[in-house]
Amino acid sequence: MKENAVKEKSLLFAVRVVKLYKHLTEVKNEFVMSKQILRSGTSVGAMVHEAEHAESSNDFIHKMAIAQKEMNETLYWLVLLQKTEYLSQEQFESINLDALEIIKLLTSIIKTTKKNNR
Repeated sequence: MKENAVKEKSLLFAVRVVKLYKHLTEVKNEFVMSKQILRSGTSVGAMVHEAEHAESSNDFIHKMAIAQKEMNETLYWLVLLQKTEYLSQEQFESINLDALEIIKLLTSIIKTTKKNNR
């Protein structure tokens, strides 16, 4: 059940990141950080989708852990964009809440899967 939630939420988050990328490049003329957040923010959902067809529990955990690391990197870029005033506080808080929710789901799934593998 949680896996479906993280799959759906990570896809919707990737859509938000693509729209953010377009805004940053077209409106703010920012190209370096926007490319970084595009890569890390969209790879979360890709890894979650890839984990769906993992070859083993360990492979599943590994792919979800990569998704977790990518989301952590995305959180860094979001903070940096906010602190450099490319994102308003309101924009930052909105997308940051989604990112935090996803990283919590990923952490929970990884913990549960590890526990069940013992």
